[in-house]
Amino acid sequence: MDLEFNKNEDQLKQLCFQLKAKENKIRLGGGEKKIKEQHQKGKLTARERIDYLIDKNSNFLEVGLFAGEGMYKEQGGCPAGGVITGIGFVKGRQCVIVANDATVKAGAWFPITAKKNLRAQEVAMENRLPIIYLVDSAGVFLPMQDEIFPDKEHFGRQFRNNAKMSSMGIVQIAAIMGSCVAGGAYLPIMSDEAMIVDKTGSIFLAGSYLVKAAVGEDIDNETLGGATTHCEISGVTDNKFPDDQSCLDHIRELFDKIGDYDKAGFNRIQANPPKEKPEEIYGLMPADRVKPYDMLDIIKRIVDDSEFDEYKALYGKTILCGFARVDGWAVGFVANQRKVVKTKKGEMQMGGVIYSDSADKAARFIMNCNQRKIPLVFLQDVSGFMVGSKAEQGGIIKDGAKMVNAMANSTVPKFTFILGNSYGAGNYAMCGKAYDPRLIYAWPTAQIAVMSGSSAAKTLLQIRVSSLKAQGKTITKEEEDQLLKEITDRYNEQLSPYYAAARIWVDGVIDPLETRTVISTGIEAANHAPIEKYNVGVIQT
Repeated sequence: MDLEFNKNEDQLKQLCFQLKAKENKIRLGGGEKKIKEQHQKGKLTARERIDYLIDKNSNFLEVGLFAGEGMYKEQGGCPAGGVITGIGFVKGRQCVIVANDATVKAGAWFPITAKKNLRAQEVAMENRLPIIYLVDSAGVFLPMQDEIFPDKEHFGRQFRNNAKMSSMGIVQIAAIMGSCVAGGAYLPIMSDEAMIVDKTGSIFLAGSYLVKAAVGEDIDNETLGGATTHCEISGVTDNKFPDDQSCLDHIRELFDKIGDYDKAGFNRIQANPPKEKPEEIYGLMPADRVKPYDMLDIIKRIVDDSEFDEYKALYGKTILCGFARVDGWAVGFVANQRKVVKTKKGEMQMGGVIYSDSADKAARFIMNCNQRKIPLVFLQDVSGFMVGSKAEQGGIIKDGAKMVNAMANSTVPKFTFILGNSYGAGNYAMCGKAYDPRLIYAWPTAQIAVMSGSSAAKTLLQIRVSSLKAQGKTITKEEEDQLLKEITDRYNEQLSPYYAAARIWVDGVIDPLETRTVISTGIEAANHAPIEKYNVGVIQT
């Protein structure tokens, strides 16, 4: 291997090491002390509950691990948004699992908690997956109630989703394993079946203190809304269990008897690993993000047998399109080509830029995949669409709109991975979060923004300097340099994949070697939901 490969490998491996360190810290939730307090109450932690519930040696794909990262510093932070969500297997059945983390502010709901819960329900609804709620929450975090309570995408939306999923025939099972108060009480009771753990689980619209203040009644929480009350008197819950383990065992028994599901019918054969070594991705991805590289080399280290059947290989070369298999599943790839390419006319096209011909090619390929019922995988490393008089006169807006239209109306499942740059309208055309990918993950090398950090910082600096001059103020070269540094540092923080993951613009940050697993898990989930007929709408030609 050459020196450049080794340099790239060292940098990306270091980024992956930092990723694992961040993940391990977040997985501690509220910390060792809070975990110990859970155990002293005879309770498992949220992550222990999930580990106990899912099939042994099966994969659990976490969605939203970095939710809330770096946010709510004044409130002491909210690791993982105070809730663990993901896709796992219970008795061989793929499902979505949502588990409140009581080690984080007693499982209270922050704004990002609501967003993460709604994302988990969205995954279940899109893929028609059963969903399991492991409830242990003190309810809304009151100091921020105005940011979580009344709006369309706030706390109450989850109960609307409960009702919608019920009408769609999606199985919902809930276990009350701790507190379940106020409006949150509707979530488990709007599920198909609700169980409760004796002495540790409780459910009521108002706790004993509020009852005393509201109606003057003296009563303890256990009598008010404990397992005995709701299983033997009110009938609100269906069964009670002496501990977390027996409750989780019952969920497994329920899943063991669920009938089969209607399938979308995506094509799958015996899986084979890539012939090219996947770990070579570390050395192939440039440490210098402006350097070109061949995206085909990356694809060959993701797909089965390293075989890629390219579509229109000689046309629209700044986007790679083609068919392959991932873990046996047939997929269609749409990927930004990062190397500089030469057209038939002898023109050189910059890598990572979408030109009219490449947008046209991608639109046609996306329509073909929909026609053939083949899931789509988008690999983003895009600087945006080509600009300038020649591009405008060539109809770049029309061709870009054609690509966006074909992609937005796609009914086969879409999966997006941000490998490097994800700038401007390129993010949109390559199936960014706004275009409903079933799953969207970033590599540690990703950057997501309207434009690159250096371009944005210089633009913002010019605006700031002009504003100061308009106020009659002068600025020295040293002050200008300091201002540029402050702007660049702030903008670069927002470019980070962790910044995006904290806000659930992406479902997580992953090691590149996990890409195959995410694609396979995602398509297996999507296969639960028969797809609608594709109608691309009006496309200008």
